[in-house]
Order: sequence, then C-alpha cells, then structure tokens
Amino acid sequence: MNRILFFFCAALLIPLKGISSNNTHNILFAFADDWGKYASAYAKVEERSSANSVVKTPVFDRIADNGVLFKHAFVTAPSCTPCRSSLLSGQYFFRTGLGAILQGAKWDPAIPSFPLMLRDAGYHIGETYKVWTPGTPRDAPYGAGEFGYEKSGNRFNGFSQVTTKHVTDGMSVEAAKQLLYDEVMGNFNSFLDAREGDKPFCYWFGPTLVHRKWTKGSGKDLWGIEPDDLKGRLPKFLPDVHEVRQDFADYLGEVQAFDTALGLILKRLEAMGELDKTVVVISGDHGAPGFPGGKCNLYDFGVQVPLAIWWPGKPGGRVVDDFVNLMDLAPTFLEIGGVKRPKVMTGRSLVPILKSKKQGLVDKKRNWVITGRERHVAKAREGMLPYPQRALRTEEFLYIINFAPDRWPMGNPYNLTKDSAPEHRLLEHNTFITYGDLDASPTKAWVIEHRNDEKWKWFYDYAFGKRPREELYVLADDPDQIKNVANDKKYAAAKRRLNRQLMSRLKKARDPRVLGDGSTFDKPPYVAAPPKRR
Repeated sequence: MNRILFFFCAALLIPLKGISSNNTHNILFAFADDWGKYASAYAKVEERSSANSVVKTPVFDRIADNGVLFKHAFVTAPSCTPCRSSLLSGQYFFRTGLGAILQGAKWDPAIPSFPLMLRDAGYHIGETYKVWTPGTPRDAPYGAGEFGYEKSGNRFNGFSQVTTKHVTDGMSVEAAKQLLYDEVMGNFNSFLDAREGDKPFCYWFGPTLVHRKWTKGSGKDLWGIEPDDLKGRLPKFLPDVHEVRQDFADYLGEVQAFDTALGLILKRLEAMGELDKTVVVISGDHGAPGFPGGKCNLYDFGVQVPLAIWWPGKPGGRVVDDFVNLMDLAPTFLEIGGVKRPKVMTGRSLVPILKSKKQGLVDKKRNWVITGRERHVAKAREGMLPYPQRALRTEEFLYIINFAPDRWPMGNPYNLTKDSAPEHRLLEHNTFITYGDLDASPTKAWVIEHRNDEKWKWFYDYAFGKRPREELYVLADDPDQIKNVANDKKYAAAKRRLNRQLMSRLKKARDPRVLGDGSTFDKPPYVAAPPKRR
C-alpha cells in the first residue's frame, strides 16, 4: 500500500473528533461504471470463497469499517443509462420515459433530479467523468458543461490502456499510474476552487475505467493480481479456465485503480479539514461487463453492487442486511442536505438506517427489491426491440418474468453460421458483431468459440440461449442462480406468491410494461418506427 493510502487508512482508525456542528454536510458520491459487488470488505462477511478474497480495496473497506456496509444493494436496471436515470430521479427506471433505455435516451427536464435540487438549496455541485449517458459531462441531465470538471483531462477512464502505453515507452509502473492520479486530483481541485466560500458541496466522482476495454494482462502487470488465484472463486456460470480468470483479474485491477484514486480524494478532504463533515457514498452502476450473467442480466451478478456509506458522527462499524435499491440514494442525499423529498420519488431514504445503531436487518420492511430491463444496445435485435424483464429478489428467492421469451436475451446471433463465424479478434473487440447486449471481451470470445465443445456447451447456452417466461431460483441451494425451478411443483405456491407481489408492486409504481397492453416500450420512440408504405 502506498504511503498516502496508508496514512488515510490509519487516520480513519482513530476516532474522529471535532465533528462539525453544521447540520449541512458535504456529499462525496464515488460511482464506478460497471462495478459489481467486488470489494475485499465483502470477503469478511461471505459464507463462501469468491473473487472478493482476491481483490484489494482498502479505501472502500475503511469506509465500510467506519460506516455502514450494505450486503444487499441492487440497481433498478443493469444498464448504464436507465440505472443512472433511476438514481438521479429517485424513481424506478421505467418511470423515466426515454431515460429508461440506453441508446436514444433523452432526459425529461420535468423529472426532479437530486443534484439540481441540492444546487437550488445552496449546494455547490459538480462531477467528473460520467454521470448520465456515456460520453462527456455535457450529457448529464442536470446541465451542460457548467457542472463538469475535467480541465486536467479524462485519461483516467482508460487507466490500464494509458498506463500500459507509458510503461511500454519506458516509464515505471508507479510513475505512469501517478500521471493519472494527478489528473484525478487536478479535476477535483478545480471543482473545489470553483466553490464559493464554505458552501456545502455535492461531488460525483464517476470514472469509467471499470467499464471495458482494458489491456489484456493488466491485472497482473499493473496490480500483481495472479489470474489463477481466482481458480475455484468464480461464479459457476463462468468457465473456470485461465483465459476467463485473466479477464476477471484485469477487471479487478481496474477496481483497484478506482479505489486508489478515491483514497487520494479523501486524503485531500482530510487535509482541508472537510472530511469530518463529508458523507462518503461508494457504489457501482451494475454488474461486470463482457461476462455472461453480468451486465444486462437480472441475476445477482448483473444487478447487485457494492455499497458503503460513512456519515461522520453516526453509528459506524455496522453490516446491514436491508435490501436497498440505488434509487434510494436520491432521497437520502436530499434528506442529508435538508431538502424535502418530492412525492414522485419511489425511492426511500436510507437516513434512518444510517442513524440506527443496529446491525443485520434494521428495517423489517426492507426485505425485497425489484429490478428490470428494457433495451440496451439499439441494434442488438431487429427493429431495436428490447428484451423486457422484471424481477423480484427476496432473501429466499429470485423470481424473473421474461415478457418476450421468443427474443434472444443477449441480442440476435448474427454472424454465427459456419461460413461466417467471427474471428476471435472481432469477438474480443467488437461488441456488435454478435449478441450485442454482451460487451466484447476475451470471455465472450472464449465462450462463443467453444460453443460446439460438449464440455463447454452449457456455458454458451447459459450466456446466450433463449429463456423461458418464468425463472425461479432458490438461493439457499443455488446462490449462483443456475438451476431454474419455475416448473417444479414443490415451489408452485412460492412462485404464485412472488408473481402476485411483483405484479402488484409494478402496477402500483405505474410500470408501462404491465399497464394497458404492456407494449409501450415496444413502440416508437423506444424502438425503430416501421418503414412507410410507398
């Protein structure tokens, strides 16, 4: 661990004194693109071995140790734009209009968003790297470049690529990393410099480095993560072979880079005397990209995310079992800032949990979450059709409804005939060559190339095959959610109960997918307009 991180972590071990009497706290929201539930803090609370015992996230862990570690945090949708629309608005993704889809999304300015509301209440707001849609800060729904701070650059988003290039050109690994850390701090300092007086601030640190593409082998080369240390620790639906383990090690390396940069931001706040009045929230926007079952899926690997919150002066050192949806963060931030929550928000503030001294299940009503999905990549299917899903996750079960089981869940199998099977290079680097809702990756390439091998065919079918209308998984027996018992008579009563609960909640939340004829998301402007007749 470098000296800066050691200093910061050691400082948090000491009880904080002199907590500000000012009730208006700063808010630091660190939100990594495509970061699923992988942080070393979770290795301490898991009942089985996983990649969490390989990844090292000392900054996240220290926030969790001094604050609250959430074991059951989920996004409303496992796709960047709908997840962020939900987070900003404090509502289910399906209530955000064109914000509910990825490509072609538009933000409805009539929808309240927590950053603007905090700004109107006197907060200095700003962000670096990514907030709403992929691309520049200008894409953020709460205003053009006015709130974006990237004067020092955005190369940190390509951490392994940029660092590897510098190393190839003769620079040491640590020196190459430091160039990008300096960029992060330059951007953050420009945000702080723009603050008027001692106004409270809300800063969104949203780098995209954990999103693909990464440099192959960078997990080991830059972070010393041995791919084969992951043997036996990957979810059962991923082939436990070196190629996949290396891909996952590279993923974890980007997570560690994010964690390290966040530590520098916290160290800066400490030096300013602001850390003791800053609420720190750390999370990710959905599961891992380019891996079967992850991003764009409603299994835990796709929708469960890390979440740690530290509120100085509030009871810390707690592990909480409450089910949390990230749309809950908007009303949480508003309550911290003393702003009244709009009635339109379907999220529930986490402030009561953060103020509680309890561990385990704090609020007995928080024992379920609903997740869902419509369209991700526009051209994944003919006519830009979505793959509509909704799911109910409880402590015991995961229940999924696939509303269009005739469609391919990861997109159409383009270019897979014997005469036109894509090459490894294309599968590894071109998402859109086939199954467009699964990001291009070495893992995607490996699974597709082994699809005709009897030993590995199951993994291909799991990743890309069509799915039944209903899926039901018993989590105590099947934590990786690979054995669908929806047709097992033993669970018929449980399935009916879960279906009633899910559908009633969706109707109460005014989900267009279950209202009327349920075809809203299958029509323009969400999909391509049919060609005009001549």
